Amino acid sequence: MKCILYTLMICCAVSACNNPKRKIMEPYKWPDAKAPIADIIPHKRVIHGDTVTDNYYWMIDYFKKGPDSTKVVDYLKAENTYLNTMMRGTDQFQADLFKEMKARIKEKDESVTVFKNGYFYYSRTEDGKQYFKYCRKKGSLSAAEEILLDVDDLAKGHAYYSATGFSISPDNNLLAFGVDKVSRRQYTIHIKNLETGEVYKDAVANTSGRAVWANDNKTIFYTANNPATLLSEKIKKHTLGADSHSDVVVYDEKDNTNYIGVGKSKNGRYILINSQGTLTSETRMIDADHPEAAFKVFTSRSKDVLYDVMPVDDKFLIVTNWNAKNFRLMECPLDQTARENWKEIIPHRKDVLLENAEEFQDYVVLSERKNGLTDLRVLKKDGSDYYIKFDEPAYDAGVGANPEYKSKTLRYSYTSLTTPSSTYDYNLEKKDQKLMKQQEVVGGYDPKEYVTERLFATAKDGAKIPIALVYKKGFKKNGNSPLLLYGYGSYGANMDVYFSSVRLSLLDRGFVFAIANIRGGQELGRQWYEDGKLMKKKNTFTDFITCGEYLIDQKYTSKGHLYANGGSAGGLLMGAVINLAPDLWNGVIADVPFVDVVNTMLDESIPLTTNEFDEWGNPKQKAAYDYMKSYSPYENIEKKAYPNLLVTTGLHDSQVQYFEPAKWVAKLRTMKTDKNVLFLKTNMEFGHGGASGRFDYLKEEALGYAFLFALEGIKK
Repeated sequence: MKCILYTLMICCAVSACNNPKRKIMEPYKWPDAKAPIADIIPHKRVIHGDTVTDNYYWMIDYFKKGPDSTKVVDYLKAENTYLNTMMRGTDQFQADLFKEMKARIKEKDESVTVFKNGYFYYSRTEDGKQYFKYCRKKGSLSAAEEILLDVDDLAKGHAYYSATGFSISPDNNLLAFGVDKVSRRQYTIHIKNLETGEVYKDAVANTSGRAVWANDNKTIFYTANNPATLLSEKIKKHTLGADSHSDVVVYDEKDNTNYIGVGKSKNGRYILINSQGTLTSETRMIDADHPEAAFKVFTSRSKDVLYDVMPVDDKFLIVTNWNAKNFRLMECPLDQTARENWKEIIPHRKDVLLENAEEFQDYVVLSERKNGLTDLRVLKKDGSDYYIKFDEPAYDAGVGANPEYKSKTLRYSYTSLTTPSSTYDYNLEKKDQKLMKQQEVVGGYDPKEYVTERLFATAKDGAKIPIALVYKKGFKKNGNSPLLLYGYGSYGANMDVYFSSVRLSLLDRGFVFAIANIRGGQELGRQWYEDGKLMKKKNTFTDFITCGEYLIDQKYTSKGHLYANGGSAGGLLMGAVINLAPDLWNGVIADVPFVDVVNTMLDESIPLTTNEFDEWGNPKQKAAYDYMKSYSPYENIEKKAYPNLLVTTGLHDSQVQYFEPAKWVAKLRTMKTDKNVLFLKTNMEFGHGGASGRFDYLKEEALGYAFLFALEGIKK
């Protein structure tokens, strides 16, 4: 399932060159190994008068700690063994690909510094190390370095280690941080004294990982998660030195379809609690100088109204969709926050989506999206404004880390399919900018050797679907080249373009990489999202198919060389499109795919289920059940030919549980009529996001590349 947008993009697709010779390249000869066949144990689901037999429901037992737990693990291991046997002939190629991709990464590197409250903060990596060191310097970049947290050292002996949520106390003396050692995104918050180096005994378990400091330097607020469902249920208050079991609940969310979180205003004056679902939000606040105070509602939640609050010196700024589908900017006095006191600053526009705002003392910077691309708009105190524009046909630009409220410099990021990730500082007064850092591709990289385009495919209902693509210079549109089409299309998550040094291994072997901005995302405004969710979800799938057909029609590729990739909710997309158009794709990689939609959404004990009713619907309602069942990949497997498939999952995945892809693969094995390969790769140590080390994930990438390279007959 699920929400976490999943941008790992295991990008696999393939080719060696763009000439007719590639047609005679011999595909990899798969060994004659026997695929594992899962046991059939019928389980009946009866709801709304509809009876469905699920032969693989037992695979939930490892998650539920049921009687077949051991059998589940044995099956997953058998699938891994089968994959390794079938792919053994590519082992050396995978090793070479891993080295090739790793060689492009600058091992000894340092992030751009971020200035806050008298210190420059940054992280740095060292040669051969998987993790990083979190550091700071006081007052000047020439000052002595303080290593606040050595994650390389902390991660020793752990197969998975994630440190996140670094939060410094207002007096600069304490660091709060979250740690997850099992990859289920359940973090324990620790507190370190930066003067003495002591890590306090305070250890707050089952949290989102981030603590928010009150201005007294001894009180933190945090989000407490349910240990079973992983739902963010409560905001709690912890005092240094106290037993976390006695932490005070300051907010208890009663609506289990909402996510909640706590933060601090940029000007440091308020602690803010936000409760938000897909359609409704509500904010509570207290003065950060008074952590003992009771939180007060900013304005009461109302159906279909979303709002975000930003305090500035003399008022609150509000980004809201109240009577404004694409959102507008409003303001209200500090002491009159009810909605009737809101005054419009930037009105709603039908063709422009207002995504967010970044407040400074003298400026507000708006992120606006028009025609699927982002512009940054600067509002000055005198009411005038101007835009920071960008020129490439497809790019991604966004506001970066800007913690200093009084700053007159905007930190923003920029990337494209051909431009490495870049960080700029923009002087809001002088309107000039400085490139602070650009991702270095070790070994050299020339963007002029690659070409990017932006196209629009037309859906049957007339909707224009943006497609961004990139290829190596010299590419010929003759239909002979392989093409990887990536998609997501859920939660209003924007799938913007980005540069990948890893992807060069594919482009240099002659294939095209493309991203489809299908409905369900929010690239073309809020309506684009709403037209790809709930009872319109099938638009997401048909849009993706339309994009594939368009790219074939325009001779960027052909059916024998078209590949697809998506993860999480994008994995649902993969499952749906191979049911609807199985002959369109030569190969598909579905990463941690949300493919058992009905069963998961019926089971509220599965993590995050209730949070997602506004996205998929609640199948306990018959109309939602019927529609969901009509597209759920697991429910709609038929006796027919399917493309070559590589499916990945993680045993400890907290977003899409392992049993969804495992059941899907087991059922596909018994139903498909083709001789194409079907693989399931389960990472027995990791979860939804894969490995935590900065190099380990490349092994998964190399596996995916080798899979489709094998289909294309590319051997080096």
